[in-house]
This record gives sequence, structure tokens and C-alpha cells, in this order.
Amino acid sequence: MKTHRKTQTRFAYLFFALLFPFLFAACQQQEEVVKSNRNKNEDIKVVGTMKAELTAPPHVPKPIGKRTAKRLFVDMEIIEEVAEMDDGVEYVYWTFGGSVPGSFIRTRVGDIVEFTLKNHPDNKLPHNIDLHAVTGQGGGAEASFVAPGQQKTFSFKTLNPGLYVYHCATAPVGMHIANGMYGLILVEPLGGLPPVDKEYYVMQGDFYTKGKHGEKGLQDFDLQKAVDENPDYVVFNGKVGALTGENALTAQVGETVRIFFGNGGPNLASSFHVIGEIFDRVHLEGGKSINENVQTTLVPAGGSAMLEFTVESPDNLVLVDHSIFRAFNKGALGILSVSGEENHVVYDEGTEAIPYNPQSEIAESTPPQEKQVEAVVEEQVSAPADFDLQTSITKGKKIYSQNCLACHQAEGQGIPKTFPPLAKSDYLNNHPDKAINAVVNGLTGEITVNGETYNSAMPAQRLSDEDVAAVLNYVYSNWGNNGTTITPEKVKNTK
Repeated sequence: MKTHRKTQTRFAYLFFALLFPFLFAACQQQEEVVKSNRNKNEDIKVVGTMKAELTAPPHVPKPIGKRTAKRLFVDMEIIEEVAEMDDGVEYVYWTFGGSVPGSFIRTRVGDIVEFTLKNHPDNKLPHNIDLHAVTGQGGGAEASFVAPGQQKTFSFKTLNPGLYVYHCATAPVGMHIANGMYGLILVEPLGGLPPVDKEYYVMQGDFYTKGKHGEKGLQDFDLQKAVDENPDYVVFNGKVGALTGENALTAQVGETVRIFFGNGGPNLASSFHVIGEIFDRVHLEGGKSINENVQTTLVPAGGSAMLEFTVESPDNLVLVDHSIFRAFNKGALGILSVSGEENHVVYDEGTEAIPYNPQSEIAESTPPQEKQVEAVVEEQVSAPADFDLQTSITKGKKIYSQNCLACHQAEGQGIPKTFPPLAKSDYLNNHPDKAINAVVNGLTGEITVNGETYNSAMPAQRLSDEDVAAVLNYVYSNWGNNGTTITPEKVKNTK
């Protein structure tokens, strides 16, 4: 019996002795797999320290170039403040660094970022920051949660090159983002991005106000509109006009431009497009993949793209969200003003516009006797014997719907900065002759209406004298205008 037990024990020792090398080898192999799956950028050594340069849009910090990885100190302050969203429209913005979007952060792969977030004592609410460039819990959100009058510091290593969005992630998250709490952080690859002549920082966002678009005064955030994804404003860099007029971006013919484009949302994707330009290269979603010769690039909420192109012609290139009503009716519009010598090979404006009338050739070939008959008929149409104002107004309403409503809108309110209002219009009420001329001959160039300057083009309307009088009588009798009466005879005499 004892001999049998000894034999069992020897077999057990032998079994484990034979199994151990296999187990050891398997564990070693698993460890090697884990090591091979590790992001090798984790091993990039950090040499020295430096303070990060932070910039407000549309500017970006200097390129990283070939500098070594460092311990990079980022010091950012949260500020809640009232600022202008549109002419006469104010809004309480919540900001990273005092701007919308927040300060641009530029790092390189392998940096250890030591991030200090400060919540100004005058602020009303707690905030934090979730950086999409962070590998770690909540992108840093939990580690950075700060009440007003507090500051916190946390750190992370930049493992993946790319252009990343950051935003506040304090509940309710959507409201914090909708009030402007988003921005971009760039992690440049080893050796830096290829050099270009101009770099700009542009970010789209959608805003939801209690009042309608353009309603004056301090506007509150409207939660229901945000839930319904029905914004009053869709804008670049936090406000209407942030990239137009004296704020327009600039470049010279022949220069290469890089736009770091982000979309803070919180709801809408962007169909980003530059009218009059083609993107030579697009870093898709801010990552490594590059697409070439792109007309419009789709950028999701919470996403980004890097766009590069060379400008060949001196033009005003128009930045838009090509979901086009957002551009011309909600504010997503900017200008890149390119100066320099004309390049007629690339683009030629051609001849001056001349009248085009497809009926003219028919008229010229019509016998003289028939022309006399047509002239009599025309005379009868344009000069009715009994003019009735109410009949004219009723007819004018239909003509207005067919010819004028698209630009001047149903209530004559026009489109801000694009098409002037006809409602309570000092231009119309003070100058009936100019109003007739505008309808008959069209109108181009700068005019001032109710104190606002417009510079657009209105085509001539192919209407009879009676119809011109009718549409103007409809306009003059509505929307607070002065009731001026226009007869077909007056139209004829003013031509």
C-alpha cells in the first residue's frame, strides 16, 4: 500500500514538472503580446519643461517643429461672461480662457501635459474638462472638476497624434457645451506637421436662445430648443460676424493655408466648405488619414478636421456650413480675404453683364405692322382706365409671393446683412422713385436701409407697369410703411 502511494506522488511531481515549462512559456507569450499592443509612444522620454502657449481664435500657437518631448504646463481659466452674439444680441457665455471656442492648445506626441484648470471666483457654476486627446478616466473630467474659486491639476501623456476636441463634461453636459465650453488641442506627430504659410483656428457651434434669431437684448439658453435640435444660431467662433469684415482671415496669392477646424456642436454635424476653393488635403476627422481634392468635408459634433490648400487667385473665399440655411440665415459664414495679383489662367471674370432678352430676336423679326398692334396692347395694359388701389394691393400680394418673398421674406423683414428689410423701410418710404427703379431696372451696390448697410444685387423684374405698381402698393400698405400709392402711370413716367 505504501509503495502504491509513493508511486502516485512521484507521478504527480513528474506531471507538474513537465507542465510548468509550458505554463511559464504561455505566460511569457501573453506578456509579450501585451507589450506588443502597448502604445510605443508611452516610452518617449521627456526632456525638460516648458509653459504652453495658449491662443484665442482664430490664432494658433507657434508650430512644435522638432523639439523634444517635454513636461508641458497648461494653465487654463474658466470665465463666465456676457458677450455679443449678434448685433444687439447678448448672451452669457461659459468659456475656457475667455473665448469661444476656448484657447487652442498645441502639444507634440510624447509630452506629459500637466494641466491646471481654474474656475474664476465670480463664476456661478462648477465645471471640468474632458479632452479627447487624453487616454484615461473621462478624458480628465473627473480629475478636473472644480467649483467656483477652486483649481485642480492633473496630468496625461499625449500618446496619439491628431487634432482633438475638448469640452466641459459637467452635468447637464449639453448645456455646458451649448454655452460655448469647447475648444481644440493639437498633438503634433514626431518632427511636427509640414510647414505652411498661414494657420487658423475655426470652430463651429450651435446656440439656442429664448428669443428668435436676431431678437435684441440679453438672451437666455432655451433647453427645449436644444433638446429639439432647433438652433437659432449656427456660427463660427462663437458669434455672427466673428470671421467677416475687419475680422476676416487673410492670405496672399500663392500662400498655403491650414485651417484647424472643429465642431463643438452640441448637436449638429458640419458640412464645411469654402466657396471658391478646393481643399488640397484633408486630415479626416483630425487623424492620420489624408484625403485629397475635397470640396466639402463632414465634421461631426465633437469632431475635427485639418484642411490645407494653396490660394491661387485674389478673391474673398467664403467659409460656410453647406447646410446652407445655416450660413445665410443662422450665421455660419466667414471670409478668407486673399490679396495679390490676378491670375487670369486660374480665373477670369469675363465680360460685363449685358441685357439678355430671349424675345428680342422674335421682336426684331416681327413685321412693323404687328409691332404697332403689340404697342397698342402694351399701352392698354400699362395704363388701365380705372385704377383701384385695393385691387392693385390684392394683385400685388400674389406678385410679391412669386418674385420677392424668397429674399425679403414673408413679413418684409429681409435677411440680416444680406437682403434689406421692406418693413418700416426708410429707403422705400423716403424714395418712391428709387423703389420703382429698383423693381424695374434692378439694384446693385451699397445702400443704407434703417441705418444698416447692404451690398447685394437685385435683378430687374420682368413686370408690366401695372404689376410693378401692384407689388409696390402691397409693400407700401403693409408692415408699418407709409401707404404711398403707386399708379401704372407713375411707373411709366419714372422709367
